[in-house]
Amino acid sequence: MSKTSFSGFSSEALRFLIDLKKNNTREWFNANKSVYEAALKKPSALFTDAMEAGLEDLTGARHTSKIYRIHRDVRFSKDKTPYNAHLHISFAPDLDLPSPPMWFFGLGTETLSLGCGVFGFEKSALRSFRERIVGGEGDQMAKTLAALSKKGVRIGEPDLKRVPSGYPKDHPHEDLLRYKGLSVWLDHNDCDVVTKPNVVAFCMKEFKKVLPVYEMLAQ
Repeated sequence: MSKTSFSGFSSEALRFLIDLKKNNTREWFNANKSVYEAALKKPSALFTDAMEAGLEDLTGARHTSKIYRIHRDVRFSKDKTPYNAHLHISFAPDLDLPSPPMWFFGLGTETLSLGCGVFGFEKSALRSFRERIVGGEGDQMAKTLAALSKKGVRIGEPDLKRVPSGYPKDHPHEDLLRYKGLSVWLDHNDCDVVTKPNVVAFCMKEFKKVLPVYEMLAQ
């Protein structure tokens, strides 16, 4: 895949998110829409192109990115603020799987979070994941996650309080059986890293740390 260069987001992009959080109204956004498009929307497209190329090099699979809308869906939310004061992007590999592992980039006003995993397994994928655990792969899965946790990687909490029916309640990896999706995260408090010319290399270096999770879920 051809390489695409990206020299980093501008400091104006971070300032826009901070200001949006303080002034989350349609009036303010409309008055500053040109800043959003120049500092976030257009650079995001260049960033995703470069990241897709890097992820293909890392995994051997082509990736498709999704830049999530800045407009919030407030239909079923008590919080009626109209905009997301963050930039969220996902990268999905071209794999013939019902629930392929994805990569996540989340830039907020105070934290940059880079992640990998599956938010919610499709029904057949969830069943397969659990069968792998009880079928003998649970030990290696647990070791992989424990090793990452020791290195400071944040592991998402299990979704269920109890082991689902049909599986042994006293299974040595009952915590893994309680997941309905599995994701791991690297959190950074210095958001200025996204303004550096090496931001793509930085993200790829961080993603490489959690590559074992991608490989575990890509089976």
